[in-house]
Amino acid sequence: MATIKQRGDSYKITVSCGYDLNGKQIRRHLTWTPEPGMTKRQLQKELDRQAVLFEEKCRNGQVLDGNIKFAEFAEKWFVDYAEKQLRPRTVGSYREMLPRINAALGHMRMDRLQPHHIISFYNNMAEIGVREDGRQHCRVDLKVLLRSRSLTQTKFAEQAGISIATLYSINKGNNVSNESAERIARALEMPLTDLFEPTNKDRKLAGNTVLHYHKLLSSILTAAVRWQVIPSNPCERVAPPKVERKEAVYLDEEQAADLLAALDKESMQHQVIVKLLLFTGMRRGELCGLRWSDIDLEHQTITIENTRTQAGKKEIEKGTKTASSTRTLYLPDTLCDMLKAAKENQQACRATYKNAYDDNDYVIVMEDGKPFRPNYLSELFGKFLADNDLPKIVLHELRHTFASLSNQAGIPAYNIGKALGHSTPATTQKIYTHRLDQTHTQAVEGVAAIADEARRKAGKEYLLQLAGALIDEIRVWDPMKFGDCNEYMEEIQSIGKRLEPHTDAAVLGSMLYETFLASFGT
Repeated sequence: MATIKQRGDSYKITVSCGYDLNGKQIRRHLTWTPEPGMTKRQLQKELDRQAVLFEEKCRNGQVLDGNIKFAEFAEKWFVDYAEKQLRPRTVGSYREMLPRINAALGHMRMDRLQPHHIISFYNNMAEIGVREDGRQHCRVDLKVLLRSRSLTQTKFAEQAGISIATLYSINKGNNVSNESAERIARALEMPLTDLFEPTNKDRKLAGNTVLHYHKLLSSILTAAVRWQVIPSNPCERVAPPKVERKEAVYLDEEQAADLLAALDKESMQHQVIVKLLLFTGMRRGELCGLRWSDIDLEHQTITIENTRTQAGKKEIEKGTKTASSTRTLYLPDTLCDMLKAAKENQQACRATYKNAYDDNDYVIVMEDGKPFRPNYLSELFGKFLADNDLPKIVLHELRHTFASLSNQAGIPAYNIGKALGHSTPATTQKIYTHRLDQTHTQAVEGVAAIADEARRKAGKEYLLQLAGALIDEIRVWDPMKFGDCNEYMEEIQSIGKRLEPHTDAAVLGSMLYETFLASFGT
């Protein structure tokens, strides 16, 4: 309820609006001066009306002034603007960033926030030891420690409030988050430093991270100017943090061929994940949102119009990132055959799991039909690279690899951009987004052709090695009968020209046998 105090010829109306981060009461004030000639009764009636109106405005958040603290205004910005206008994943990311900003600037009045305060905040973030996303490495044998306390891993995981997978990860020597490490130390009633050591205590925040904070801070203060809380945005008088531009990381032709060769040993679903990303350049979220209804195997097209992303533990399903991201791509024969096999594999799993199968239309699912978590796909890919001693890249860099190989195949940059969903399409393209754009066909086929040629080349070299080894053995048996075998080697060379990208060992053996029989008659 509003309180009223008379100050000479005017009245001060005060309304309480809760408490700030430090527990201090937030008050809003209004000074009202009655018009001359009002009777005492008229004055009291109007004063009560002004108090009720002011209190209602305060309750509805319609009263803002420069006295408001940054932390309070930032929360209002989230509620009134960000959560209504921005993508959920972006809001989640901003929410994670806000505590660091509030720790430095949250206590300050908006009208007293100056450029030098912001510069000081940026300088602090550039120092060593300010990272809050650090990982911890276990310095003891946790499995032995739990056994000494007669604790099973399952029981301890439940007691500590962590997943059993986290314990398995620690036992393999992997690092864990600060939060998990603190929970383990708390459950064991031991100092954190006796169990874990930080892995990146000497690392600075990346320049790009500091720039993200600058963009968030500037966006909040720009809203404050629009809402007439402050006259100008102090961020506009601060030079944004410098960012070292890094070249995109990607695989070259030989590395891509090595990746595809290693992929042949993996499960059907893992092959689908990696090959779709590499051969089409789609984003991880677009792959996770892909449904069988988006794929036309008869006409060999794939339409990208949905995404499934992850913000923390929450999964978010919605349309593509931008209008130009909604696109239809061509599917080369290699991908069509693979997707047909993947669909048959899903049907077999559906029959095996019966009622326990999560029956949905997603393409990228586990054996029981449940969709993969987007972050888990990245973890699987990292493990696959490590197990096969392949260059360390992140899943998104398969998209960069697609662009690089397309460029190497001579595809114009404009066409590559359209296949990636980067360029702004023309008016007709906007109208007929469901139709196949042939520029996409050129880009996708270019990457598939390079990958296939690399596989074919590797198969031919292997074939020649096998033939050479066979001839060496023949000469041991009967060197006089078989001579120098030149005719036979010429036949082997001709076989190499007929190899397909995925010619397997059994087919190679059959080719060798038939050629040998034709050349030597035995």
